[in-house]
Amino acid sequence: MKRTLILTAVGLMCLGGAANAQGAPEALVKARQAGMILSGNVVGGLKAAIDAGQAPASQRGAVRGLARWAHTLPELFPEGTDPDTVDTGARPAVWTDRDGFNAKAAEFSAAVDRLSELSQGEDAAAFSAQWGVVRAGCQSCHDVYKD
Repeated sequence: MKRTLILTAVGLMCLGGAANAQGAPEALVKARQAGMILSGNVVGGLKAAIDAGQAPASQRGAVRGLARWAHTLPELFPEGTDPDTVDTGARPAVWTDRDGFNAKAAEFSAAVDRLSELSQGEDAAAFSAQWGVVRAGCQSCHDVYKD
């Protein structure tokens, strides 16, 4: 299941890049929205694994996919995919406060990278605590940049 989510997210990112290259902002917005849903499912799946007492190593693939997603986020919000151009769930601040958006995206990426490092070990408490940092990173961005 996790592998399917990861592969789907990667496929959607490719679709989004292709849509953007072809000048189809609606397709890119749909792809990034689907990717957001999938990444939310991955984060939720990580929490379920933590609550079930699974070893951090069991989540390596899911975290690796989430890290790839995190590093692509800023690129999935190019000019021409803003609310003035296409129906999107993002606030105009993504484009008007690009430095702030990029900073939050970088913080999220760093948090997921740390989670990825922890998934290489067996420290379940540290993995769980870092999951909280990742989840807070999602929320802090959504609080400012998502409708």
